Amino acid sequence: MKLRPAGPEDIPELARIRATPEVIRWWRGGDDMAAAVAEDLAEEGTETLVIEHDGRVAGAIQWHAEDEPDYRHAGIDIYLDPALHGRGLGADTVRTLARHLITDLGHHRIVIDPAADNAAAIRCYSKVGFRPVGVMRRYERGLDGTWHDGLLMDLLADELIT
Repeated sequence: MKLRPAGPEDIPELARIRATPEVIRWWRGGDDMAAAVAEDLAEEGTETLVIEHDGRVAGAIQWHAEDEPDYRHAGIDIYLDPALHGRGLGADTVRTLARHLITDLGHHRIVIDPAADNAAAIRCYSKVGFRPVGVMRRYERGLDGTWHDGLLMDLLADELIT
């Protein structure tokens, strides 16, 4: 697994991955997935990294920072090609970025907010050391138009499972 900055050349493959039923369920994008991915790459204050596996684009992981000194922390999000699910690549990617955010950038806390019913994602993040903080009720609108709960999870620097 390798992480590198995402660029315009990655948009078609990231859009393909985001449009798969297993991913779009959690990462919506509207009718123009390429435009949604391009918007993500251009989002100020968020860094999007491409996940490469065996020389090909496997997904993306994003991070942003809250820089207010009294609340400083980082937040992350990830999506992975469903063809690679269940191989530990997600946990390896989350662990790698978390280590960078903690060791290189000095963050003491990282948050992630999967859908409360995304059991696979919650298991993945738990393997890295993330712990549930609480349920955010009716947190996001799903593809079906109804509101769904999210699970706030966090990881303190000394809880990272390497």
